This record gives sequence, C-alpha cells and structure tokens, in this order.
Amino acid sequence: MDYRSKMHFYGRIFTVLGIFVMFLIPVVTWIVTGIGPDFTRVATGVLALSIIFLPGGIVEVLTYGPILGTSGTYLAFITGNLVNLKIPCVMNAREIAKTQINTEENEVISTIAVASSTVTTILIMGLGVLMLLPLKPILESELLKPAFNWVISALFGALAYKYFKGHIKYTIAPMVVVIVLSIFIPDFVQANVVIVILIAAIIAIVFARLIYNKEMKKGEVQ
Repeated sequence: MDYRSKMHFYGRIFTVLGIFVMFLIPVVTWIVTGIGPDFTRVATGVLALSIIFLPGGIVEVLTYGPILGTSGTYLAFITGNLVNLKIPCVMNAREIAKTQINTEENEVISTIAVASSTVTTILIMGLGVLMLLPLKPILESELLKPAFNWVISALFGALAYKYFKGHIKYTIAPMVVVIVLSIFIPDFVQANVVIVILIAAIIAIVFARLIYNKEMKKGEVQ
C-alpha cells in the first residue's frame, strides 16, 4: 500500500471516529438528562442545512483538496476552520518551503501546517476562554470594535498580495469577474462565497491555460 492509499485508509477511519465523537456529546447529554431530541425537527433541520451547505462542502473538497494534500485534507476537514485558518497556513508553509502541489514534499508540509495550526488554535482558544472575562472590557471597547470586522479581509488581503505580485497576469480575469459580481449582485456574493470562489478558480484555470498556450506558441515556455 503506497503513502496516499494509507492516508485515505487512516483518514476514513479517523473521519468516522471524529463524527462519532461529535455525536457523543449530545447523546451523552440525552442519556444523562433524559431530554431527547424531536427527530422530526432534527430531520427537517438536517435536510434544510444539507440543501444549503452540501454543495458548498463538495466544492470545498474539490477546491482545497489539491492544496491541502491527502492527509492534510482529512485533518483539515475534521478540525474545521479551513478558509480563515488552515488554507492560509498551508499556503504560507508552501511558500516558505517552496514545495509544489501533488508532490510528497507538499504532502508533508501541508500536513505539518494543518496539524500545527490546529494545535495552536486549540491552545489559543483555551487561553482565550481563560482570559475572556479579564479581557472583556478591552475587546468590547468602542475603539477596537470596528477592527474585528476586518480581521478576515486583512488576513486574506495580505496573503493575496504576495501571490498577486508574482502572478499578476493570472489574477486579472478572476479579480475582474468577482469585482463585477460584487457590484451588481452583492447579496449573492455575500451569501455564496464558496460558489464565487469556485467560479473564480475555474476562470483562473481557463485563463492560465490560455496564457500558457499563447506563450508556448511564442516559444516563451519550455
């Protein structure tokens, strides 16, 4: 069994175990308190949420899977926080280690980045819970409150600039499309970020291929 087959094997096992642990808390609460769920309402809620989030979840696997690698994908999807934490960490780690997607080196770097970010998140969240009450007056101050609305934008803006700077010709087309969508249908963009990411990714791939073919004809690519 090769490396990726092993990772798929263990990844499926730990995914099932992760889902089991997630269900364990409400089941134990149910057993201890004797207060069970209304299964009709649970089924209705699951169906409604699946209609909304299932397409986005599938798109996330297809979009982020190549970036995260096999083992990193399983680990990231079990622990969560992909867009705002795992993906930026993996991209930054790849940039530092100078690895390429679909290589064994990238598998190792991605897995280490996802695992490190997960452990760091747990430690910081634990510390944050302990410090929540002492820091509450500072976090709720009128001076700092507007800054928290722009944390994600600032994070991705800084990451994007580094990549845009070196590959500006590949970024123009998807950026123009996303800006146009944001201007004319802002509600759709805000409510369907994953779909917009997929559209931008497809446009970027198509235009990158066209640019590559054009450069091949000119003999600029070997």
